[in-house]
Amino acid sequence: QVQLVESGGGLVQAGGSLRLSCAASLRTFSSSTMGWFRQAPGKEREFVARISWGAGITHYADSVKGRFTISRDNAKSTVYLQMNSLKPEDTAVYYCAAKGTTSNYEYWGQGTQVTVSS
Repeated sequence: QVQLVESGGGLVQAGGSLRLSCAASLRTFSSSTMGWFRQAPGKEREFVARISWGAGITHYADSVKGRFTISRDNAKSTVYLQMNSLKPEDTAVYYCAAKGTTSNYEYWGQGTQVTVSS
């Protein structure tokens, strides 16, 4: 059974930093594209960042570009999201996701809350 477990969320002041982690029990982790998404209250879930397998090519939403960094450690089956210069509008539940054999994100974590106070 595939499990993705996020951690590292919390309450931080605007301008602060947090590092999210996502530990995956996924046999194909090293060959899976991993992504981070977020959902704020009353809003739809939105893409934040992704990192490909192999070369580790990254892609970011415009709203976080230059502030967030996604990385992965295949030996630990873990993907990270370093979030700097946080803004109140970054407040959301952050989800880790993994692509499966299709091009879709098939596996999702339970989410971790990030709250940025002004």
